[in-house]
Amino acid sequence: MQSVSEAALPMTTPRTPAPARPSSPQDDEVRPGLRAKTIATRLTPEELGEVEAAAERDGKSLAEWLRELALKTARQRPADPMELLLSEVSATRYMLLNLFHATAQANAEGKHLLPDSVLKIRDQAAARKLESARKLMADFLAQGGQDGNRNGGKS
Repeated sequence: MQSVSEAALPMTTPRTPAPARPSSPQDDEVRPGLRAKTIATRLTPEELGEVEAAAERDGKSLAEWLRELALKTARQRPADPMELLLSEVSATRYMLLNLFHATAQANAEGKHLLPDSVLKIRDQAAARKLESARKLMADFLAQGGQDGNRNGGKS
């Protein structure tokens, strides 16, 4: 026979906890409450004043400002000379093709290409050059890498 306390409890099946999965940086951004690790450093009173003033200027708490700065710096990609060179070549190609097209279109309409149009094309090229270079490099590497082999390095 059941005791009174057992009879009052509803019958439930025991729950199995969800399998743990490693957190990603995106998880931390979505669920900041799960952050459990700390980083400590020592500052002089003057340095602390500078850091606190910078956080206040950005309208953030000191912890939030430090976290964002640390993560931004940690996530920066090192400068790759090939990527930088390719980005400039990509921007030059973009500008030339678009300037030729815009000039031809203006001439066909009996107009001249305006200086503002040239500046707009330049700014568009600058804004997209790094993304374009990274895509070109990724496509190149996906096709077999630097040696150009598509069969896994076998000649």
